[in-house]
Amino acid sequence: MNKQQLANKIWESANKMRSKIEANEYKDYILGFIFYKYLSDKEIKFLKENDFSEEDIAALDEEDSETVEYIQKNVGYFIAYNDLFSTWIKKGKDFDVSNVRDALSAFSRLIYSSHKKVFDGVFDTLQTGLSKLGDSSGSQTKAISSLIQLIKDIPMDGKQDYDVLGFIYEYLISMFAANAGKKAGEFYTPHEVSVLMSEIVAGHLNGRSEIKIYVLWD
Repeated sequence: MNKQQLANKIWESANKMRSKIEANEYKDYILGFIFYKYLSDKEIKFLKENDFSEEDIAALDEEDSETVEYIQKNVGYFIAYNDLFSTWIKKGKDFDVSNVRDALSAFSRLIYSSHKKVFDGVFDTLQTGLSKLGDSSGSQTKAISSLIQLIKDIPMDGKQDYDVLGFIYEYLISMFAANAGKKAGEFYTPHEVSVLMSEIVAGHLNGRSEIKIYVLWD
């Protein structure tokens, strides 16, 4: 399955799953889980590159302060084994929405001090919105299980000759935008527009040794 086919599959399934949830809200959930998977996989990749065995990874725990700090300093955060995305998948029928709540809470608490500006609050919308995925703990668990099963096969190991995660991420945002109607412009600028704007800016700045950037904050 190529990246376009995978993106289409995820979009079609996600759109069916969102039920009565507005597209501009649901995007925060699915993209939030995709990003959490990316961070989980990134930590595992780092550990394996630094000679951590499967047994070492399975022993990752917040109580091991030395290992926690080592990982924090190198990736900017720490995710215990029980909170890894891959562990959620392994839990199967034992998976529960509380696993996600605990993991997101722990993630916020264990961001390394020098990376607070990068990761602080990144999962706030996902964390506070989990209750909208169902009227009960059971229905929320079922909805989340469907979501993580949907995105578990997105390759994030960098072995491909293209950015699969980036492609799917942008594709999903564009599709959610198209389904959000008037609110679309609030969270998505079409790729073609972004490219055109960057080319205009690059052409204008060509040859300059110094540039100034002004940011308008609403």
